[in-house]
Amino acid sequence: MKALLNTSFLIISILITGCDFSAEKAQKQKVERDEIIKAINTSIGWAANKDTSLLYNLIARDSNFLEVHPNDNVVHGFQQFRKAEAFWLNPNFKAVGYEIRDLKLNVSESGTVAWFFCMLDDMNEWKGQPASWMNTRWTGVLEKRNGKWRMVQQHFSFASKD
Repeated sequence: MKALLNTSFLIISILITGCDFSAEKAQKQKVERDEIIKAINTSIGWAANKDTSLLYNLIARDSNFLEVHPNDNVVHGFQQFRKAEAFWLNPNFKAVGYEIRDLKLNVSESGTVAWFFCMLDDMNEWKGQPASWMNTRWTGVLEKRNGKWRMVQQHFSFASKD
């Protein structure tokens, strides 16, 4: 009888611990997703204040970084990315705002890679004239490096008007 009670106690303890573990895991996953979503927003939102330190701390600082624009421009590596950012830092450029819609986010089982898709309205002005990317398809890949989410690849495209 004592052995049966000990076994029952052990099973109940495992079940309770398992439930607590599941709740803890779900909370950790939510925190990770929130951090990833913040990183995605930062990769566009930095332009409001032209905060390059915020941006450069988000972008993968290596030669494997890749960014594809709708106009056939492809940026390879962090150094080329920094050169391309001169456009956004120009005083003639003004970030007006942005909206991310229909964000779909996936995280790898290892918890170190995330990929996303969304629709983006990136409202801007160039010399006081609208220069926005509206209804832009945006996909990207982030990797967790040294405890921080880094954008390693992103692709922007416009739907065909055919």
